[in-house]
Amino acid sequence: MKLRYRGFFLAVMLLSMGAAHAALFEDDEARKVILELRQKVEAMQLRGAEDLRKVNEENVQLNAQLQQLRRSVLDLSNQIENSRGELARMRGQDEQFARELSEVQMRQKDMLQSTEDRLRKFEPSKVRVDGLEFVADPTEVRDFEAALATLRKGDFAQAQTAFSEFNRRYPSSGYIPSAMFWLGNAQYAQRNYKEAVTSFHALMAASPTHLRAPEALLSIANCQVELKEVKGARKTIDELIKAYPQSDAAKVGKERLAKLK
Repeated sequence: MKLRYRGFFLAVMLLSMGAAHAALFEDDEARKVILELRQKVEAMQLRGAEDLRKVNEENVQLNAQLQQLRRSVLDLSNQIENSRGELARMRGQDEQFARELSEVQMRQKDMLQSTEDRLRKFEPSKVRVDGLEFVADPTEVRDFEAALATLRKGDFAQAQTAFSEFNRRYPSSGYIPSAMFWLGNAQYAQRNYKEAVTSFHALMAASPTHLRAPEALLSIANCQVELKEVKGARKTIDELIKAYPQSDAAKVGKERLAKLK
């Protein structure tokens, strides 16, 4: 019985020792696992801290870049605004320049027109008088028209002086035939018949085909009648009728000739 109890106790002891040994083994494994987990956690914490540091550094860099970008954008905006102001100023200058240029061009145009007008007063121009076209200086035109205006006003003495002076000043003028005709008329009106005949003959000699030639012949005949040179008047009228048969002066001459007979 004691032997059986002793064996049982021994068996229990052995079992207890096995259980203790097993428990001890399990604690070591647990510690080992815990240590490994702790190391892993610490490693993760270290990595997390490193990652956080890197993130913070990247954030700092990004903030710096963002600030730099903001400054760049602000500078660009200021440059754009300055450029707009400069462009507006330049546009204003361009508009002012365009106005000034337009004014200068207008003044130049006016000056050119004024110069041309002044030059035109001294440049020869084409005129047409009594069917003849020729070139005359402005002074010729002015003096002839002034003399003719004087005659038309009935101031025959002054007209005679004006036409005589014209013939003296412009002996080669295209106005000469017409000037001689009107000079003869001014002389006739003052009863200076002989002088009138000379003037009319000068017209006939200078331009026998002149528009006023038939009238000049008729006027010579009239002067001859006034001078009591009837024979000469009849001869002049005959010459008129033969030379210019279709002219109005010839028709009048025929009527005058009939009366002279």
